[in-house]
Amino acid sequence: INPGNSGGPLLNLDGEVIGINRAIRTNEGGDGTLSNSGIGFAIPIDIVKRVTPYLIRDGFYEYPYLGIVSRENMTLFEKDILGFSNDVQGAYVIDVSAGGPAADAGLKGGDEAKSVSGIPSGGDLIISIDGEPVRDFSDLLAYLVTYKSPGDVITITVLRAGETMDLRVILAKRPT
Repeated sequence: INPGNSGGPLLNLDGEVIGINRAIRTNEGGDGTLSNSGIGFAIPIDIVKRVTPYLIRDGFYEYPYLGIVSRENMTLFEKDILGFSNDVQGAYVIDVSAGGPAADAGLKGGDEAKSVSGIPSGGDLIISIDGEPVRDFSDLLAYLVTYKSPGDVITITVLRAGETMDLRVILAKRPT
């Protein structure tokens, strides 16, 4: 992506549109000049296809809201301190927003004194959503944005105190 190409199509080698170019990372030199870092960002085409009809019809799009705070991923040391085996993957719930969909469904954030890197222990580890594995918080967000809307019901599988449990969550609109 070159400066000025934002909004253009991102194509694969077969000429298929796989995204819409959004931005490029730009670095500022010590003399105030800007340089292209070579890192570009694009909106995946599945999200474009999902959101565009709403933008055309309503002028806005309501994103689904779960109401949790999570770490992107955890180190092996953090997993060990928090009591998870090294091979388990998921999105660790640090906090749950009061009155939000996750709280209403019974998801539990960390609340115990033992912590690592500022992460309180005792929270749920989300390991799947609607049967799809969750490796980290990005997987969870990508699934919600790509496939779900406010009002949809999802099933989240969590690991809590060594036991797996399924929780039914009704997604809300993302607060402003």
